[in-house]
Amino acid sequence: MCDMCNQQLTDEKTGTGTKVVPVSEAVGMILPHDITEIRPGEFKGTAFKKGHVVRETDIDHLKRIGKEHLYILEVKDYEMHENDAAYAMAKALASKGVTMKGGPSEGKINLIAEKDGLLKVKQEALTDFNMLGEVMCATVHNNTVIKKGQTVAGTRAIPLVVRKSIVEEAVKIANKVNGILSVTDIRKPKAGIVITGKEV
Repeated sequence: MCDMCNQQLTDEKTGTGTKVVPVSEAVGMILPHDITEIRPGEFKGTAFKKGHVVRETDIDHLKRIGKEHLYILEVKDYEMHENDAAYAMAKALASKGVTMKGGPSEGKINLIAEKDGLLKVKQEALTDFNMLGEVMCATVHNNTVIKKGQTVAGTRAIPLVVRKSIVEEAVKIANKVNGILSVTDIRKPKAGIVITGKEV
């Protein structure tokens, strides 16, 4: 039996969710590892990154670099792809004055300030979020003065495929407090002076 087939059987026994398919049948499926491309004298590097969802337009490219079969990742009904998880969590984490910076990449998405102000972090909820495992969010310190466009946090799914129940619980924690991250306006206080006495 071929090494690739042996590996497929091993994966099935251990429940990793990978299998081998012909390249032409891989559209819509997820790559569980990077695929390297080498063009002597021109290029050596990553052609497709781990987590990439194979598209119809990728098939010819994959065949050109010698791929007739691919390991692909099967996402079960109770699982989520890392990018879908990151998007759901970022959406729940962001409250007033905070927004996502672009879309998720490799299971991570950054959150930025929509305006100048004071970053407010609901720390207890953030701790509960990070204690779930498989997901995380790192932020700038609470009560930090920040500028519009500044990155204030990043959230990610740690494994390539994460359990839906974990993501749903993370979203629930953030939604319960109406978002963990927000930017508030810095108030400009008015000052006055009262003068008394004849010595002035």
